[in-house]
Amino acid sequence: MRLYDTLTRTQVELPPPPGPIGTYVCGSTVYQRVHVGNSRPFVLAMWLRSWLREKAYDVTLVHNITDVDDKVYAEAARQGIGSRELSERATAWFFQDTDDLGLGRPDIEPRATETIPEIVAFIQELIARDLAYEAGGDVYFSVARWPEYGRLSGAKLDEMVAQEASELKRDQRDFALWKSQKPSEDAGWDSPWGRGRPGWHIECSAMAEKYLGPEFEIHGGGLDLRFPHHENELAQSSALGHPFAHVWMHNGMLELDAEKMSKSLGNVVTLRNVLDTWGREALLVFHLTGHWSKPVDFSDEAMDSAAARAEGFREVFRGPSAAAPDDAWVRFSAALDDDFNTPAALAVMHELRDHDLLLRALAIFGLESLAEHEEAPGEVVALAERRIEARTERDFDEADRLRAEIEDAGWEVRDESGGFRLVRRR
Repeated sequence: MRLYDTLTRTQVELPPPPGPIGTYVCGSTVYQRVHVGNSRPFVLAMWLRSWLREKAYDVTLVHNITDVDDKVYAEAARQGIGSRELSERATAWFFQDTDDLGLGRPDIEPRATETIPEIVAFIQELIARDLAYEAGGDVYFSVARWPEYGRLSGAKLDEMVAQEASELKRDQRDFALWKSQKPSEDAGWDSPWGRGRPGWHIECSAMAEKYLGPEFEIHGGGLDLRFPHHENELAQSSALGHPFAHVWMHNGMLELDAEKMSKSLGNVVTLRNVLDTWGREALLVFHLTGHWSKPVDFSDEAMDSAAARAEGFREVFRGPSAAAPDDAWVRFSAALDDDFNTPAALAVMHELRDHDLLLRALAIFGLESLAEHEEAPGEVVALAERRIEARTERDFDEADRLRAEIEDAGWEVRDESGGFRLVRRR
């Protein structure tokens, strides 16, 4: 299997099964309800794990939660509650919303606040090797001490500007590993440099290496994390001689009107809203339609189209099974092995009328529910029968009223030769 690697700008061949394949994906910073764009790296990671396990790989997926951050402190202060209370509440929202995607959970979901000892030890080693320095209770990574800085993103040292301006820095390009606790911050941890909390970037290096070791196969996350977040992760781990990730997968962002969807921009559609409006199956099919590395346009029309595609798969299972083309699974597998090309795999799936083979393909993406049949309750069947009688008597107003009542009950009536069929509305 080959995956595009941001660092080398080439496709990289994964080792043969069973691997192992350690995968780390940067998760959400929990301070609000997650937006639908946050679902993309989560969904892709769960799908990739599913496909690799189908291919007999030994996969461990780590998907972190950043539960201490400037954004958490700021939002908690705005709401007039404690930062820990807010992060716990938002973490519960994250689990609820991603649970409802129906893909299961990652193998390990560490929180930054549970990894403080490892973070402190990591920073101490960087200081001991003169790669970082303490200043006024803060600790900074010295970018100039790592000449390879910029390899991942293409950023050039002489063109860089301050990531966070501070008079305490020796060089404004340096980034924070530890931040001293401010009077406005209600939570902090003791450290050799005083009470404070970790910087964003060191959290992920520490969590990745705690659970996967200093060398692992895949590091994922949104393209917006390539710089500075992932560049800084790579620098602080590589500077200690750790090989870190072999493949860097940066997924394209969801866009509204060609603008990246983000909380900071205010153009947010929450995952909860999308699930309540279109359902999990439509959202998963929507994610299938775009290659993981490319931006994807999000719109009502795109979601309606995805819902129709999902219904098309459901229709296949309502009809008789038919033999698939001899090479169908070979082409499906080849599409996913070639840089996890889900649009190409989706095209093959639309050809399939063999129930078993289609179900096997859908299950990779958590869509096996499209094969399920649900019988309408007796009261809904009775409404549909009364509608047929009304149509026979040419009382079309009554027939329309009964159709609306059936839809309000969560079902759709479809006229067929010799009768009708009831289908659960999604």
